[in-house]
Amino acid sequence: MPVHHEQRRLPWSAELLYELVADVGTYPEFIPWCTAARIRKREGDVFWADLAIGFKMFRERFTSKVSLTPQARIDVVYTDGPFKRMENTWRFQAQPDGSCLVVFDIDFEFRSALLQRAIGVLFHEAVRRMVGAFEARARELYGPGVDGDT
Repeated sequence: MPVHHEQRRLPWSAELLYELVADVGTYPEFIPWCTAARIRKREGDVFWADLAIGFKMFRERFTSKVSLTPQARIDVVYTDGPFKRMENTWRFQAQPDGSCLVVFDIDFEFRSALLQRAIGVLFHEAVRRMVGAFEARARELYGPGVDGDT
């Protein structure tokens, strides 16, 4: 089962980065392989999101329960689709200089052993690209950030 942990210090506030990640409906605009996203149901700081992902011949749809802890954390738990299980967490830690330490963890397993082996080979690179897509989107939306990085 692939597990990935990544953390990056980014030059934007925890509030801005939290809002970017929480805005699931915009994912198809900038996340590689995300072809569709919609919020199915919302109850306060919890919502259920349907996502479609596609890469070459691989096409899958799945639903996740997303629990928001405003400006601090986003927890995602798989509820329906091709996975045996899938969980991911985003944590946003404000830094004294106005930047943010973003910590991302994901752990999943497909129902299909064949699909698991195929994805497993590319998994870490795909997750790095996905996290990089959030960073690129933040730069596009918010500019250089607190450290002036361009």
